[in-house]
Amino acid sequence: MGTTGYRELAASLRAAIQAGEYLPGSTLPKQDEIAAHYDVNIKTVRQAIGLLDAEGLVTPIRRRGTVVRDRPPMRRLGIERYAKSKWKFGNTVAFAADREASGRTWKPTDQTNTVQLVEADAETAEAFGLTAGAQVYERRRLVRDAGKPTHSLTSYYRPEHVEGTPLVDPTAGPAGKGGGFAVLTLQGYEPDHMSETICARMPTPDEAAALELPSGEPVMILVRKTYTAGNELIEFARGVHAASRFAWTYDFKLPD
Repeated sequence: MGTTGYRELAASLRAAIQAGEYLPGSTLPKQDEIAAHYDVNIKTVRQAIGLLDAEGLVTPIRRRGTVVRDRPPMRRLGIERYAKSKWKFGNTVAFAADREASGRTWKPTDQTNTVQLVEADAETAEAFGLTAGAQVYERRRLVRDAGKPTHSLTSYYRPEHVEGTPLVDPTAGPAGKGGGFAVLTLQGYEPDHMSETICARMPTPDEAAALELPSGEPVMILVRKTYTAGNELIEFARGVHAASRFAWTYDFKLPD
């Protein structure tokens, strides 16, 4: 079987992966075997593998070979993950709602917490209408699924909203049975509406290390603003999600 270049070879291997000939977690044939099968040289094979690696389909692993990456194992729900029936009455926090919708189990220690009083950066200060350098509480979480990091989420709060509450407790796991939204509600700041902005980019070295990302995998960046019915901002959050770990799902009624 002949091919004219590495892009055609990459297309053939890509099609085989997508057709299920090589399942997630399996390895492709050795590079010399691919070269012989497609009648190309090793350099062409390496270029094709490099292209598939950059696309996030495979990961070359030393002494193991070229491993097909897992497809997104988990749904990341849209507005349904924030339903009041979950956190206000059902005691289910948002990241747990995603896992339950994906048929996966979870435990409180799947989420680590680091809480500290910090100076607001420019974006956070602007969101809250504060002067640059004003004090806010930072609640930084790293969330895992079956031991593997899926995403980090860092939330910022006005001190007067959360002082003395479970939201400033660094104990691993959600801030109580209903999580942060339930805590805010008890403080008199019930979440009513929010905005989410999502974009993609390549990770920083620190993000790649924290999320244990393979080479070439991008991250999905989430910026979330949560408001009361009176339009008061009560949480400003940034999330960094491993792109291969989630399929983002949004169900909504079309507006008039």
